[in-house]
Amino acid sequence: MKVVVLGAGIIGISTAWHLAKRGHAVTVVDRQKGAALETSFANAAQISVSYCEPWANRDAPLKALKWMFSTQAPLLFRPQFDMHQWLWSLKFLAQCNDAAFERNVQQLVALGAYSHQALKDVVAATGIDYNRLERGIAHYFTDAKAFASAGDAAALMRKYGVDRQVVSTEALLKIEPALASFAPQIVGGTYTASDESGDARVFTQALAEQCQGKGVEFLYGHDVVRLNKLGTAIESVAVSAHKTGADSLNDAHEETVIKADAFVVACGSFSAPLLRSVGVSLPIYPGKGYSATFKLLKPDQAPFVSMIDDQVKCAISRLGDHLRVAGTIEVGGYDLSLSTPLAKARCAMLAKRVEQVLPGVCDTRLESEGGTPNFWAGLRPATPTNIPYIGQTKVGKLWVNAGHGTLGWTHGAGSGKALAELISGQKPALKFGFLGA
Repeated sequence: MKVVVLGAGIIGISTAWHLAKRGHAVTVVDRQKGAALETSFANAAQISVSYCEPWANRDAPLKALKWMFSTQAPLLFRPQFDMHQWLWSLKFLAQCNDAAFERNVQQLVALGAYSHQALKDVVAATGIDYNRLERGIAHYFTDAKAFASAGDAAALMRKYGVDRQVVSTEALLKIEPALASFAPQIVGGTYTASDESGDARVFTQALAEQCQGKGVEFLYGHDVVRLNKLGTAIESVAVSAHKTGADSLNDAHEETVIKADAFVVACGSFSAPLLRSVGVSLPIYPGKGYSATFKLLKPDQAPFVSMIDDQVKCAISRLGDHLRVAGTIEVGGYDLSLSTPLAKARCAMLAKRVEQVLPGVCDTRLESEGGTPNFWAGLRPATPTNIPYIGQTKVGKLWVNAGHGTLGWTHGAGSGKALAELISGQKPALKFGFLGA
């Protein structure tokens, strides 16, 4: 079969790799000049099978209201004149109950475990190096009330096969000694040894090179103009190359029409509007997340275990001689600015928290202080359940692999493998609610 994959992030590239491995002729289209230059560029770096709880839970509505006017809120809802945002929000509220929470956790853990094994298989087959650390993930608490509920969350994960353990502060320091100076603030934590961390951008770009070696064609720097529908199926996709120099003054950009046997939409948050253009409505809405990458000043005092800070709801991961801290979500449209007062406050919060937890370990100075922090923002393609849409749409020849929220790196390899299996007429070996199945 000839398959066109729209999107070259971790989801799209994983899909392309697994399709090519099964003998399909694959073309990947992306508007950027290379792979993993949008949402997959600078994420939290965690493969967190065990830390996959959906945002929607019984406490979420009250917390969201309380956080609406806080620049440091972990989840910030910013109302827009956007019907799709409000429809998404209503569906989100419908998931804020215990039964839905557990049902969604079960699906996320199933996909996570399948995907983690798929990632290991890809790494074994390709030898890709991406600053991988197989040291687990530790979640530390500074609030006794929050820590008191950690046991229930860990028990739920163990119910579905993930060995998340509640640990004391003393045990946590043995797992990650870098927390020693912050230990007086810690009341306890949880730890899952089977999780890991690594650079999603480095991995995705290396896998894209492997795809080229398998004959995958890449059309970088191309916008998706439209999906061309004929009857009840997609016949082709029209794409347009970015113009440069004198050519950019000509508004009549030439289109290229690509016909195929299957079309995969893996455009992250931009999947929803593209799908709506051909009558497929899926509740995928962007959640703006932030990250900062700091140069290590004291590598011997930096953590090797990837961590989650419960108070700020951020992740901290070592990537070679740098430290990545990522967190916070804004549900407020497609804005990616880092220059607004809100964005600056959230970036500064990440830097401040790293300095509190790991004082002097990395250069957290802001530009105004003479530092050179690498701040970044990306749009997480979120669904109300946090469960992605993987499978066949109601439109013929049109498939989707999108809606992974903050778990794109965790679920990327498995999502790509599962969709390639479905397109190939196979049944993926996991209990998951695939779209159109």
